[in-house]
Amino acid sequence: MEYELLFSSYPVITSNEIVLKEIEVEDLNDFYEIHNSELIYKYIPGKARKNIKSVENMIGHYKRDFNKKKMIFLGIYITIPEKKLIGIAEIFDINKKINMITIGYRLNENYWGKGIATKVVKMITGYMFEKIRVNRIQAFVMAENVRSKEVLKRNEFVYEGTIRQGEIWKEKGLIDLELYSILKQDYEKL
Repeated sequence: MEYELLFSSYPVITSNEIVLKEIEVEDLNDFYEIHNSELIYKYIPGKARKNIKSVENMIGHYKRDFNKKKMIFLGIYITIPEKKLIGIAEIFDINKKINMITIGYRLNENYWGKGIATKVVKMITGYMFEKIRVNRIQAFVMAENVRSKEVLKRNEFVYEGTIRQGEIWKEKGLIDLELYSILKQDYEKL
């Protein structure tokens, strides 16, 4: 794993229609719209934020976590018809010994069902396998989150099993999580 490269500067991953990059304070209203959604928080830890100031503070926390080389939060920006922050992608649980990372993603609910999350996962896996040279990428999904599981399957992630009552998520309590992964050798066959 090219660990130092991963944290040398904030990653910017681009395609024709999507840019994954550091979240900017000037996009606070879009950022708040994502974190204010009860529907999005149905499938992730925590609860929807009702205070824009607390959401603004999260941007600083994301930068702090990057500087500590702990995790990376990337804004998901669409470029057409205009540049707009519509989601957040996460790279975390970075394990140098195993050469593995965990990813997560969430989109503004107004952009669900448009294939954007599938493209975002493809962009992240390509970047992480080709540039950072990780060997394994994994993702955990609540069993009820059918759309997210489909995103992973479309990106050739393999269902490894259900971790029964294996996590405690803030505001959710003890939950089951399904584990999906893709290995570099799988990716190279695509």
